[in-house]
Amino acid sequence: MAPSVDINYAAVLVAAVVAYLIGFLWYSVLFGKAWMKLSNISEKQIKKSKEKGMAKNYAIEFLSTLLMAYILAHFVDYTQGSTIMEGLQAGFWIWLGFVATIMLGSVLWERKPWKLYMVNAVHYLVRLTVMGAILAVWV
Repeated sequence: MAPSVDINYAAVLVAAVVAYLIGFLWYSVLFGKAWMKLSNISEKQIKKSKEKGMAKNYAIEFLSTLLMAYILAHFVDYTQGSTIMEGLQAGFWIWLGFVATIMLGSVLWERKPWKLYMVNAVHYLVRLTVMGAILAVWV
């Protein structure tokens, strides 16, 4: 039987919003041009996507981030994390055990560049650790 979990839904929502904003900044201001180059995506393709409308994609991405925060909240609660450091650790171990390892397949089997892996994987490392910290301290 799974242990009971006490989820703070406001913390989950805030963690998801913050992580979503991190993603926006990561792939626009911070690493947008590098990501586009490494992904072989042109400005023309981005413009075309924007013209078609990307609201559905943004909504699905937010729901995905919300689900990630909700699941991470379970792990933070299971480990009884209640400090920033404990939240950061929960996010780190989830990232290392699941995200970093799964994303490695894109380099090994899809022949994606290591630099692209780093841009994407570190993005999730930042998101998960920040979400973990928020979820741990917001009791």
